[in-house]
Amino acid sequence: MSQKTEKHEFQAEIQQLLDIVIHSLYTDKEIFIRELISNAADACEKLRFHQSSGKEIHEPDTELKISIATDDKANTITITDTGIGMTRDELVENLGTIAHSGSKAFLKQVSEGKEKPDANLIGQFGVGFYSAFMVAEEVKVHTRSFAPDQSGHTWVSQGVGTYEIDEAPDCPRGTRIFIKLKEDDKEFATSTRVESIIKQYSNFVPFPIELNGEVVNKVSAIWTRSKSEIKDEEYNEFYHYIGHDHEDPLTRLHFSADAPLAIKSLVYIPAKNMETLGVARSENEVHLYCRKVLIQSKAEKLFPEWLRFLKGVVDSEDLPLNISRESMQDSALMQKLNKVLTTRFLKHLDELSKKDEETFYKLYDLYHRFLKEGVATDFTHRDSLANLLRYESTVLDKGKKTSLKDYISRMPEDQKEIYYLLASGRDAAEDSPYLEVFKSKNYEVLFLYDPIDEIVMDHLGQFEEKTLTSAEKADLKIEDAKDEKALSEEDAGALAKWAKEKLGDKVEEVRVSTRLVGSPAVVLDSDKTMTAQMRRFMKSMGQDSGPVKLDMELNPQHPIVSQLFAMKGTNELLATKVVEQLLDNARLAAGVVEDPKTMVRQLNQLLEQVLAAGK
Repeated sequence: MSQKTEKHEFQAEIQQLLDIVIHSLYTDKEIFIRELISNAADACEKLRFHQSSGKEIHEPDTELKISIATDDKANTITITDTGIGMTRDELVENLGTIAHSGSKAFLKQVSEGKEKPDANLIGQFGVGFYSAFMVAEEVKVHTRSFAPDQSGHTWVSQGVGTYEIDEAPDCPRGTRIFIKLKEDDKEFATSTRVESIIKQYSNFVPFPIELNGEVVNKVSAIWTRSKSEIKDEEYNEFYHYIGHDHEDPLTRLHFSADAPLAIKSLVYIPAKNMETLGVARSENEVHLYCRKVLIQSKAEKLFPEWLRFLKGVVDSEDLPLNISRESMQDSALMQKLNKVLTTRFLKHLDELSKKDEETFYKLYDLYHRFLKEGVATDFTHRDSLANLLRYESTVLDKGKKTSLKDYISRMPEDQKEIYYLLASGRDAAEDSPYLEVFKSKNYEVLFLYDPIDEIVMDHLGQFEEKTLTSAEKADLKIEDAKDEKALSEEDAGALAKWAKEKLGDKVEEVRVSTRLVGSPAVVLDSDKTMTAQMRRFMKSMGQDSGPVKLDMELNPQHPIVSQLFAMKGTNELLATKVVEQLLDNARLAAGVVEDPKTMVRQLNQLLEQVLAAGK
């Protein structure tokens, strides 16, 4: 201790803050390295600003950089920057007192016993520096201000009530923080441990970070640069690094915004969907940064769960500094980020569908399940997601798809609803008896092959004020003139009544159909909200859809039905077998046959009786 050494006591609030930082504020001790590097980067940034404004700078030719030295024998780590430095008064103000009213408010919250104080209230510099005392027996700060008329000083403390300030005339510009580590924390004196921490949290700091003489942060934070100056090769190279993927991405979105939040974002869509490859459920890989310093790896709440296939980075200057780097407690801010980012990403997909249809359909084929999951779970973005849905339809060649918007543009004036049909594939859809009434009216019908599609349509309900209606549930009638051989209205009604008597509990109701052209019969779920496809989907998910209750409709214009009417008067036993087989055929067409063996047995019995009747 020299004759000019000054001994000070920490301001009472600082000692209280120190106790909180050391014992309860951070979860992981390694955070102190990130905090000190971040402060060093801030100091370099401020020095660069003063240089650009024409101010006179001490040692103007010194390179702006951050240097870290470890000594695992002496148990020390030293972090040095060549930035703005501090004067004696700034040392006292920044490290010995609470200069920001926000920090006082933070301490007030703690004193009032709140379990989770507001992380936004911490002062910008102090708390990050104090994190060093989590691991330190002693901290020495050697610093010299950039101002030419200032001299250097040393600040020393064990973090237990007092600190000392001494002159250090030979100190170069900037700040050097020397930490004597506690025995339990000597891991931070090893270069491999420190290098892993730098690469995790501080790899994109815009100044060189040297560790024992070797530059560690060699990857550029390209999301902060202008899109016009970045080549595709650079974008892809960065994706390989951040996404841990050797393949190039399918597409990317690089955008900046100033309002309502300051955001710089670069997100990618991988060229492979790992979930469909049988790998485990995709895990979000978008990382949250503040001024190029990692806040949260794989930030779960940045995007909704249905966008979990994205990879990339989001950087926002609006994030609260220091303590919030460890845990994002401001849920309102995260919700705002989520909404802005998701809205912009969906806009990107919509633009892609117009500008690069080929890439959009590659993306859609890979990730349509995720978008549909969004329709079913995310009310906020449901309309935007609906714009992205694509389906085959009756008016398009096999393999071609249409949007709901384009479907509406083709609707005739008398059509009021958007119709869709769920089926296992194109052939099954085109052969479906439910399609016949729509063909007769020249109404387009969307073909939906994915079991989740019915849930999507149910949650969507409407699109541009047009109701989405299942072809099975549509209330439409064929208005063509009746065939001369068709049953009269009275005979058809009598046949329906007789059929119900013979079929008993196998059906809830039998009625005369107004929707069939080429099929003799069709079955419909009695539950107005349930379809055959929905029942199959629920069964595949292990869910009980309740007892299957079917209505049967008979086509009075079909020759089988008219002959059935005649047969019931001459051979009621055989007619009963025929109507039972008609029911089974209709159940098969609807996909609700649970035991095919029963159907085969009944068909054989019918053939036996037909052959006997012909003798």
